[in-house]
Amino acid sequence: MQKLRREDLFTLEAYSAERAAFREKLIAHKKDRRVQLGEHATLNFEDRLTIQYQIQEMLRIERIFEAAGINEELAAYNPLIPDGSNWKATFMVEYEEVEERRAALERLVGIEHRVWARVDGFPPVFAIADEDMQRATGQKTSAVHFLRFELTPPMIAAVKQGVGLGIGIDHPAYRYAMECLPDTIRVALMEDLD
Repeated sequence: MQKLRREDLFTLEAYSAERAAFREKLIAHKKDRRVQLGEHATLNFEDRLTIQYQIQEMLRIERIFEAAGINEELAAYNPLIPDGSNWKATFMVEYEEVEERRAALERLVGIEHRVWARVDGFPPVFAIADEDMQRATGQKTSAVHFLRFELTPPMIAAVKQGVGLGIGIDHPAYRYAMECLPDTIRVALMEDLD
């Protein structure tokens, strides 16, 4: 999947005019990229469009319009776009109550390394977590992690042939498995491998 360049982005003025329509398009797009993993965990699979939205919003919020600032945002966010041999996702641990969240993040240390994806006929691939920076300590994990699921060429070929996909978490304090992803999500993830 092609990385974003400055030329691919809206100017601040153009984004202001397009923002509502772009956001609507993104919301519809993300429906097929979100996987709920039990009651308290979610995976949002990223792609070029989701990352463009993140960059556009950062440029808007920070009022960044100079080339150097735009290039910094591109450098920070482009690594979250799949490379054709992997899936990249934002993983969120979600608890509404502050104390419950604090206790859960202590109990779930290491959960980001126990999230898996499985192509039917192959063993699960466990996520590579937080390559950009350390988000967890030995005492607690973070509520947000960035994951990469690296696939082998035979796995990629199988996905492109339409085999089933599963996603799950295998952590002693949180286990969940979705053995067969809905077709809409499977197709979206297959497209990330182009």
